[in-house]
Order: sequence, then structure tokens, then C-alpha cells
Amino acid sequence: MSHSIEAIGTIHSPYAQKFAIPRQPGLVTAAQAHIELHAGYDANTVRGLSGFSHIWVLFLFHENLSQGWQPLVRPPRLGGNSKVGVFASRSTFRPNGIGMSVVELVEVIEQGNKTTLVVRGGDWVNGTPVIDIKPYLPYADAIPEAQGGYAATAPDKALNVSFDAQAEQQLQQLTPNYPQLELLICQVLAQDPRPAYKRGKPSEQIYGMQLYDLNIQWRVEDQQNIVLNITKDF
Repeated sequence: MSHSIEAIGTIHSPYAQKFAIPRQPGLVTAAQAHIELHAGYDANTVRGLSGFSHIWVLFLFHENLSQGWQPLVRPPRLGGNSKVGVFASRSTFRPNGIGMSVVELVEVIEQGNKTTLVVRGGDWVNGTPVIDIKPYLPYADAIPEAQGGYAATAPDKALNVSFDAQAEQQLQQLTPNYPQLELLICQVLAQDPRPAYKRGKPSEQIYGMQLYDLNIQWRVEDQQNIVLNITKDF
């Protein structure tokens, strides 16, 4: 039996590309996103929601849907080598391409017929379609004695982040237009977004990621991220 699902909104986030998005929600608290509800989902649909501090957001991994799925995947937490079943993972390559994240609800904005939810700590690429929103219930959704399998603890934030002289100057120039930019870059890079197989190995490679419309380049030296360049993508 097949069912159709209609997106109820669109996410506007700092992450312009999949690379460097944190692998779980809540790890980068400086990442603020806006969930813009589509026409037809007016203020009545979110009445009472502002009384909750956190919400569940169900969404589509829309950039992966055309690539299909596999029954076995390689979770980064296992070094990218060991395989587990797709249903024992949070892989983006799923039979129906549905993801879910719990995030902090900062504000509900109502302007005319437009309703927007401001949230913090999301792990979505910009433009992600939302298919449902539910309030987070601490008494039901938080289970202290739950077992986390191979991902029982939060990932180590092993890498410090520094800015070289050029990047520091660029950061100071850009910060007025990008609130918490330094914190956002530091929190994203602290997660070590490199592929799992490259971690712990010496390399002269320069990596790049895009946050908002900014291109950020960095390299890893002695287990430290050094930001080299922050330029605006005109």
C-alpha cells in the first residue's frame, strides 16, 4: 500500500551543503534555523506550541531520495568500516527517506498569513522539506535508562579550533552580518566533519564547507582545526 506525503513547510538553515552538517541534532547550538510553514498552515496549526521548549521535526532527506537505499550501512561512529542494518542506524539513505530531529523552539513568529518557527540546534541542509511537527514531551520522550547501542555517548569533541591572522580579520568584518558566526564555525568544526577514515591521519589537505553564503577553508594540524579563509560567495 502506498501513501502520499505533502510537505507542510521548508527549513532555512545555515548549512548550504550536506558536508559539515552535525551528525545529530543539538550538537551545534549556534545553528539557528527558520521553519517556514507553507500556505494553508496558519497560526491555528501552532496554537499552544510556544508553551513547549522543544519540538520534534519530521522531514525528508530530499537530496538523497533519488539515490535509493541499502539494507546495510556504515555508521561514522563505527569508523565507517563496520556495517549495521539501516534500521539500526540514522543513515540518510532510508527506504522512505524520513528523518526526525528534536530541537529547541526559540520563537513562533506570525506575520499576516505567514507562520515561522525559529529553532536552535538543527541538523538540516538548507531547503529541507518538513512533513510534520510535534511537541517534545519530557515525561514520555526522555528515557534515562535507555541503552544507546554502539552510540551510547555523545561523540568526542576532540579538535580545538583556531583562526589564522587572515581568517581572524575576515571574521571580524563578517560578524556584524552573521550573528554568532565564530561560535557556529567552532562548534561545527569541533565535531570533525571529515570522513571517518581520514581522522587521526596526517594530511596537508585543505577542506572547505559552506555556511550561509560563506565559504570556509581549514586544515587539520596536530589534532587542531585551523581556519584559513572565510569569504563571501557572491
